[in-house]
Amino acid sequence: MSELDRMIETALNEEDRAFLARLEREPGYLRQVGGLLSGPLGWVNLLLMIVQAVMFFAGAWCAWEFFQATDTIMALRWGLSSATLLIVGALLKIATLWPSLQANRVLREIKRLELQLAQKVDRP
Repeated sequence: MSELDRMIETALNEEDRAFLARLEREPGYLRQVGGLLSGPLGWVNLLLMIVQAVMFFAGAWCAWEFFQATDTIMALRWGLSSATLLIVGALLKIATLWPSLQANRVLREIKRLELQLAQKVDRP
């Protein structure tokens, strides 16, 4: 704990400390993902999750068919389809959902700092 953290801790009353302790705990991964489904863009994130899941399961099915194929041409068709679906599904998750999780973390930290500043200003 830094000196600044100690100074903030001593300046807060018991109720403020309890509230900040609740804010400082990082929510679990599933709770963070659930947080993506709320708010004004929740429906977009839900749609992206559904599309990503469908692509993953279609890619897994194509991979299964690839390993079952006996003809080279059919194996290429199933294998390329599988690779494409799995890569695009992973890109959807990496490019759209994970940055939203990080943005929510940053916003949560900014709100915590705003609260600390507001409490500091309220006290003479």
